[in-house]
Amino acid sequence: MTEPILYVDDLTMHYTTRAGDVSAVDNVSFTLTKGESLGLVGESGCGKTSVAICLLKLLPDNARIKGGHIYLDGVDLVPLSEEQVRRYRWRRISMIFQAAMNSLNPVYKVGDQIVEAMETHLENFSYPAAREKVAELFRLVGLDPALMEQYPHEYSGGMRQRAVIAMALACDPDIIIADEPTTALDVIVQDRILKELRAIQQKLNMGMIYISHDIAVIAEVSDCVGVMYAGRLVEKACTEEIFHHPIHPYTAGLMSAFPSIVGPKRELTMLPGEPPDLLNPPPGCRFHPRCPYATEICREQVPEFKDYGGDHFAACWHPLEG
Repeated sequence: MTEPILYVDDLTMHYTTRAGDVSAVDNVSFTLTKGESLGLVGESGCGKTSVAICLLKLLPDNARIKGGHIYLDGVDLVPLSEEQVRRYRWRRISMIFQAAMNSLNPVYKVGDQIVEAMETHLENFSYPAAREKVAELFRLVGLDPALMEQYPHEYSGGMRQRAVIAMALACDPDIIIADEPTTALDVIVQDRILKELRAIQQKLNMGMIYISHDIAVIAEVSDCVGVMYAGRLVEKACTEEIFHHPIHPYTAGLMSAFPSIVGPKRELTMLPGEPPDLLNPPPGCRFHPRCPYATEICREQVPEFKDYGGDHFAACWHPLEG
């Protein structure tokens, strides 16, 4: 087994609001090896992006990591100060943010913004070498280096997304987090961006964490899939295994709500109810108010996240093992 480059252990993070603490991430654990891609999928508000900002420690003022560890090559990032974390952020782990237009300053040329990111995070910085590196990155993501001299508003949506990918690659990180990397793009551009991301990842042998509510996107680009619900990781397995043999009823519900272009026609089904209020999450399994298999133990006790064989993990009192 390859040693994991990233090991997240029982990560818990809350947002403090006037109404109380929002339990956004609750005892989440997973690993990522070099060259592996992990997809995090789930409904909006399930904690996917909150996990991402914890990994980079880009927490808003009202967010606090309440417990757990984030080991990057054996170094726990959780207790580190902001100055110490800056040695890892963007150099070792970087992020492709969801809204590409909002990730770029409208009054600076795109090339200069990527150079600035390198100047901020690299110790042996050379402006001419940085400009040449940006030109190489533009070619890598399918952009003409001449576009370095243009402003974000002169780019199309797909071009802006490629520029943000180039920025994330600027310091040669070991891990990139892609948060909804194809949001607001048409399906043809989405497909191109995803194929380019996958090709870049394999060429540079980086670890990737894809965040999406779109199961089709996750299936296309990820080696493994983690399913999140109400701040908790409820299932994790290799992509093929989780799509063909889901164990958790929530995962099965996501699959049944998504159409397929292969196999016999079937009626799509939807999950009843709504995700819980994380200010006051339900006791026991947080999915039990919407689960057709829920019993008394589901309402009272939190299920263990355990291995069902073949690195297929799930947290459920009534697993769908056939």
